[in-house]
Amino acid sequence: MSRDLFQPEHDIFRQTIREFVENELAPHADEWEEAGEVPREIFERMGALGYLGMRYPEEYGGGDDPLAEMVLHEEIVRCRSAGVGADIGAHIAIAMPHILHYGTEEQKKKYLIPGLQGKWISCLAITEPDTGSDVASIKTRAERDGDNWVINGSKTFITNGARCDFMVLAAKTNPEKKYSGISMFVVDTDNPGFEVTRKLDKLGWRASSTGELAFTDMVVPGNALLGEENRGFYQIMGMFAWERLTLSVGAVSGAQGCLDETLNYAKQRHAFGKPIANFQVIAHYFADMATKIEAGRQLTYHALEKYMAGEDPIREVSMAKLFCGRMACEVVDTCLQIYGGYGFMEEYDVARAYRDMRLLPIGGGTDEIMREIISRMMGIT
Repeated sequence: MSRDLFQPEHDIFRQTIREFVENELAPHADEWEEAGEVPREIFERMGALGYLGMRYPEEYGGGDDPLAEMVLHEEIVRCRSAGVGADIGAHIAIAMPHILHYGTEEQKKKYLIPGLQGKWISCLAITEPDTGSDVASIKTRAERDGDNWVINGSKTFITNGARCDFMVLAAKTNPEKKYSGISMFVVDTDNPGFEVTRKLDKLGWRASSTGELAFTDMVVPGNALLGEENRGFYQIMGMFAWERLTLSVGAVSGAQGCLDETLNYAKQRHAFGKPIANFQVIAHYFADMATKIEAGRQLTYHALEKYMAGEDPIREVSMAKLFCGRMACEVVDTCLQIYGGYGFMEEYDVARAYRDMRLLPIGGGTDEIMREIISRMMGIT
């Protein structure tokens, strides 16, 4: 890790959170994968320990240390289920930051305090059935009705969406303006007109509660507007850097964990009279994987360092997201190959990792969008 970035207190916290993940989360991974969600009690337990609020200001119950949260995102991959990290991450790193940065004091007190305590669970609702990367084309509408807003539309692929208590919701408030006509709202899910139409069945991240949502004449008060009217698109773009950094560090840490487990296996598995790790072709696989992981780690820490210095490292973050997501997929694929037929069996974690890693080049901004951002910043398109 970067000595200029993480301090001794982060090393101490790393060991603490690692023990928590290995002792209190990892043993239940199979159970939660089967259930399709992380129990609420886990959010409450992590909230009570202060693990959900590390980057948030102290006045809302946080620790005011963004790097401590980043340590959590690195270590939570040890829980043996990416879906667990996804639900926790969607709550603290994707949804609630919108309230932290753009909410009124009233909104912050109402949502952040119980959110950081783990008593309420949040989600970010942007993606729609016909709209993914093209955020400007969302169709969900929010129309004024006196002092209230009336919302109609639908969302899909929403992490925590099937059981959230409140959501940060993107809707068109001025359709003629396209991306300049989007606003953000913070909405209680007990509002009449809100419905979870489907809990989605996924290839990976199976412990994550992912929902398809519908809004039918859902009335929310005027003070549900989050930030400025018609500035939602810019608010969304402003939040992407942290989300993509968390995904990048998770990809690096997940790839490292997969390599470590596979190396242990390769040292124990014998063929032709010796451990398969001693065969040159296998040893070179490990050399290549270790090199790619370290490249991803340094690229991500470089972007994180710029972010912590107050810069807006869109280019570096996009590069980290692009490289690390694809790298993690390549690493787990190679690891599965080393396991051979056993890697295709669900009794080994590498099979789950193979499914889980595949979302990284898609979620939080696809590889194609990352390449578009990078090439534009190079002045090419």
